[in-house]
This record gives sequence, C-alpha cells and structure tokens, in this order.
Amino acid sequence: MRQVTVVEHLLLRQKERPMASGRFTRLLTELILSAKIIDREVSKAGLLDVLGATGEVNIQGEVVQKLDDFANQVIIRRMERAGVLCAMVSEENADFIEIPRQFPVGDYILIFDPLDGSANIDANVSIGTIFSIYRRTSFEQQAVSVGDLLQKGSMQVAAGYIIYGSSTMMVYTAGNGVHGFTLDPSVGEFLLSHPDIKIPERGRIYSVNEGYSSYWDEPTRNIVNYFKASDNATGRPYSTRYIGSLVSDFHRNLIYGGIFMYPADSRDARKPSGKLRLMCEAAPMAMIAEQAGGLATDGTQRIMDIEPQELHQRVPLFIGSKNDVEVVLKFYADAAKS
Repeated sequence: MRQVTVVEHLLLRQKERPMASGRFTRLLTELILSAKIIDREVSKAGLLDVLGATGEVNIQGEVVQKLDDFANQVIIRRMERAGVLCAMVSEENADFIEIPRQFPVGDYILIFDPLDGSANIDANVSIGTIFSIYRRTSFEQQAVSVGDLLQKGSMQVAAGYIIYGSSTMMVYTAGNGVHGFTLDPSVGEFLLSHPDIKIPERGRIYSVNEGYSSYWDEPTRNIVNYFKASDNATGRPYSTRYIGSLVSDFHRNLIYGGIFMYPADSRDARKPSGKLRLMCEAAPMAMIAEQAGGLATDGTQRIMDIEPQELHQRVPLFIGSKNDVEVVLKFYADAAKS
C-alpha cells in the first residue's frame, strides 16, 4: 500500500477548506525542507566540525552549540524567503526577526526552538526542532510589532516538532488531531507513520530532574512522591525516565503515556518561573498534548491560556497524560486551600 507523504497529507487537509490559499502548506513545506537539511548535518555530526560550543552565549544565558547555530541559520534563511511570513521568533535571538524588505511578506508568524536538547548533542542523544505558527493580529499594511507576537497559545494555527533520533520524525497538529511522519532516507520524504496519535489517559512514566528537588516548592515534591508511591489501583509506582531533552521526553510520553515536569525552582533568581520558554517550547507542546487528548499546565493555569508578557517568558511546565496532569492540578489546588 502506497504511503502518504506529509505534503500530500497537507494538501488533503487543504481540500477540506475551500477558502484555503495554500500559504500554510507552503510554510510547512519550507519548514520540512529546513528539517531535512538539519537532519543531514545531525546525522554526520561526528564526522564534521559541528560538535561542541561556538564560544557564544544566547539570550537565555546558555552556551551556543555549533549545531544550534547551524539549525538557527538554516531555518531563518529558508523561511525568510518563503513569502508567507511577516516575522519569526527564535529561542536563540533576543529580538523578533522581521522579514527583509527584498522578500515577499505574508501574515504568518513562526516561533521556534531550532535545536532543543542541544546540551546533549555531543553525547549523541536525540534532539529536536520545536515550532509554533500564529497569524498576525494587525493589518498587513502596518509594521509588525511585538504586540503581534505576544499571543496566547490558544491562538496557535499549528504546532509541532521534528525529532532527530533513531529515526527522524515530524509530529504536528493544525487543530485537527496529531499526526506523525517518519523520514524515509531512501526517498527523502516524510511518510505518514502515526496517524491520529492519542496519548494514553494514564501513563506509567514520570520525567523530571530530581537532582533539583531541594529547590522545588512543597506541592511539586508531594507530586513526585505521589508518582513514586506504591498503589496497584493506579499502577504506581511509576518508572522514572528523564533524558533532559524536552522533545525526547515529551515524544516518549506521547507514545507510551506519562507526565513530563519542569517545575519552577529557587536555584537561579533570574529564572523564578523555571527554565522552559512559554512561546517556543511550552505553548507548542501544550497544543500537541491537548490535541492528542492530554493536558498541559503550569500547576494552576492551562498553558494555552497564559498571556505572554515578553518574547522569552519562562513558565513551569507539567504536561502529558490527562489523568496524570490532573494529579498535579489537585495537589496545587489543595495547597492553595491550606
């Protein structure tokens, strides 16, 4: 049986919307090509001079890896010429990126983390590209402003990620379910391999860096202790699986069920809300989780409802299987009452 490519899948979805212009398909097609270029470099990382740090530090205060910088430049250079964007936001850039005047401009906004998990690059651990797509809120004749970009997650047109692992896979949603496509290197195409992904309502895995437990608040410590406690009725204790790459940990839990947690901690006064970025990490993953039947919260508020105040805003993140995330909400609600 002939397998459906990701572009064919997009075109089939487009036919369901008679007013569709084809620009969204063009956007994702260009993004997919960027992913193929990044995948080519990742797969040859041990043979080329693309491992290690560049010696620079990004807006997040993190050391920039060579592949980080390569992926960032590939996406920016390809997408600015696509003719469908008015602006981009990258995790690696302090300010938003306007489309140069010599290129056609559209009304979509691309927000992305070019290479999530880059601290694991040298160890050959799975890494990935996370992306989020919005439409601008102002008229096309006006200059793009930060106000066009600071939209809550529920306004996303689409979201997804590409994971570079034992196989390269693209997972995305445009608000009509979550679909996974695996790259077949023999033909150079992403083929539909995981249609209509649904995350199990309850998992058996919890993912969190327990090395920071002394910096957590009491509800978070109680939540982790809950998942570690024995109870046959709820399938506990859960197993700990933590890679340290959001894309990798989330993808595993999306397939098998479970919960990923990156809570706020008191280690760094500059990051009182935790490490993960709302707009380029938490919001796109939250859209995927919800479309697959899961949940995402900062402990008290739905991630998709948070109004961003700045481009690189950070939030705590609890995301995964519905029943497991509801445990988090209960513990925080009980703590608020006491």
